[in-house]
Amino acid sequence: MSFIENTLEDWEKLVKKQLKTENIYEILSKDNLENITVKPYYQNNSETKILPKFEESTHLVAEYQDGLEEQAFAFLLNENVENLEEKAIFINNQDLAEHILTVDSNRYFSLIDIFSDDKAAEIDEHLAGELLSKTFERQIGVDVSLHQNAGASIIQQLAFALAKSKELTEKFGSEILEKLVFRFAIGSNYFFEIAKIRAFKYLFNQLSKEFEKDLIPYIFTETSFRNKAKNDADNNLIRSTLELASAMIAGADAVFSNDYKFDDSSELSKEISFKQQIVLAYESIINVFEDASSGSYFVEDITRQFAERSWKLFLEIEEKGGYLESLKSGEIQKMIFQQAVKEQSWVEEGKIKLIGANLYPKLEAKKTANELYNVDEIKKVRLAEMFE
Repeated sequence: MSFIENTLEDWEKLVKKQLKTENIYEILSKDNLENITVKPYYQNNSETKILPKFEESTHLVAEYQDGLEEQAFAFLLNENVENLEEKAIFINNQDLAEHILTVDSNRYFSLIDIFSDDKAAEIDEHLAGELLSKTFERQIGVDVSLHQNAGASIIQQLAFALAKSKELTEKFGSEILEKLVFRFAIGSNYFFEIAKIRAFKYLFNQLSKEFEKDLIPYIFTETSFRNKAKNDADNNLIRSTLELASAMIAGADAVFSNDYKFDDSSELSKEISFKQQIVLAYESIINVFEDASSGSYFVEDITRQFAERSWKLFLEIEEKGGYLESLKSGEIQKMIFQQAVKEQSWVEEGKIKLIGANLYPKLEAKKTANELYNVDEIKKVRLAEMFE
C-alpha cells in the first residue's frame, strides 16, 4: 500500500477551496502579544532534537506543612524544618539559606536571587559569598518570575535570564553557570509557555558554549499570579492546572503551584494546590518525559522563533552594557512597562478573557492602567486588579 505525499501547496489549495477565499492566512491568523508568527497549519521542515532536563523526573514541590511528608518528595522552605530526610529542598528565604541545618540524605537548591531589580542595580556580593560557601547542589537563583508577574513578554523574560547569567559569569567566572537555578513563572498561553521553557534550554546551552561548556539549565517553575483573580478563586485552579501541565510537558526540573486562593490562603487551599501536581503526574505521567512536545511542528517552530528573538534582545542588552546597566538607565523597566500596559489594554478590550473579571464579571468598579503600573518600577501586577 502506498500513500500520496501532499505538499504544503496542496493543503493551501484545499483550504482555499473550503473557505472560498484566497486570503486564507488573513482569516486564519491571530494576533499575539509576542508578535510571533503562528501559522494555521504546519509541514515538517526541521530536524527534531530532544531537549533534556537535569532531573530524571520533574520534582513536584510543595510548600511545607504538617502531614505532607509522606506525600511530597520536594519542599519549598521559607523557614527551617527539622527531621526531613531524602527530600529535595528548595530554599526560598535568605535568612534560612544562611542558617539552615542540612542533612546528608537531602538535596538542597537555593532560589535566592542576588540581584537588586531596581535602579540601585547591583549584585549582593556578600550574600553571593554566603550562598556559594554552602554545600548545596545549586547555590544561586536567577529569578525571572518577577518579570513575568510584572508583565514582561516571553522574549523579554528569556533575554533577561540570559543577561543575568552573563553578569554572573563576569563577576564570578564561568563556573557559576553550573550553580544556577532558573526560576520562571508560567502564564496562561499554553503552547507559548511550553515553547518558552524549551527555548531557554537552547539559549542557555548556547550561552554555556560561549564559555567552552555544554550545559543543561536547572529550571524551577511556578504558577503565575499575573492571570489570577480574587473573585471566583476556583477559576484559578483551572488556570494553574494548565500552567503546571505546560511546565511538565516542556521538561521543567521542578514545578510548584502557588496557592490558588492567594488572597484567602489556608492549609486546605495550599494542599489542594499541591495535589493538582499529583493528579497531573500520577494520572497522565507527563512529569517523567524529557521533552514530550518534541516533534510537534507548531511547538518546534515557535520554540525556534522565541530562541532567535530572545538571543537578539540579549545581544542588544549586552551592547548597552548588560543587565545591570540597563536597569540603572531604566531601560529594563521601560521595556516591561510598555509590554505590561499593552497586555492590560488587551484585557480591557476583551482580547484576553478572564472569567469573572472582564468576562461575566460580578463587579463593575475598576482601576486604570496608570494606577496599576509605574514606568520606573518592576512590580507584580495581576491583570484582574483592574476589575477588583
